[in-house]
Amino acid sequence: MENLTLQLNRSTFGSPENKGKVLSKEKALALLDDWVKNEKLKVHMKQVAHLMKSYALFKEYDEATQHRWYLAGLLHDADWDQWPEQHCRKIIEELEAREIDPEIIRAIASHGPRYFGVDPETEMDKMLYAFDELSGFVHAYSLMRPEGYLGMEVKGVKKRLKDKTFAAQVSREDIRDAAERANISQEELIQFVIDNQLNADLA
Repeated sequence: MENLTLQLNRSTFGSPENKGKVLSKEKALALLDDWVKNEKLKVHMKQVAHLMKSYALFKEYDEATQHRWYLAGLLHDADWDQWPEQHCRKIIEELEAREIDPEIIRAIASHGPRYFGVDPETEMDKMLYAFDELSGFVHAYSLMRPEGYLGMEVKGVKKRLKDKTFAAQVSREDIRDAAERANISQEELIQFVIDNQLNADLA
């Protein structure tokens, strides 16, 4: 069910004049450490960051673009731990105050269209939405397997997706919707997560 209290009621984010302005990896991780005390949530955000950077690398985007994708993944849930009632709004305001590239801010604003009321439009928007729930789901599946990610197959993930009692907090609707918006099959997305999340740098 949509949480209307999280609706952003905005369609533009950041300032065009800040295009290209980013946080360094060190400053972004410092923000994460300051705002997020839940270690499991940190793992999730770092995994999504790794998937975003890996996808930008897969598309052969330059290092600056890869870093912007990484930042969007790393900070997308930064306010969830301490300020769930202000989720998305608080991190957006923080990044706007720091004059960060609007592309990064918009991706964060659109990573849950049902909740925030902002549709993913750019490729970065769509891939952050696509990786968010799926990353957490695949990670949950890895934790129940003795061999973790090793030998994990798409069919095993899909079987668990059909089991509504497994990782019940993960929205199957969002996973389906995100794949459709990205115009990428669920199977292809799952395989990408399996292949890349195994090597996520969680340092």
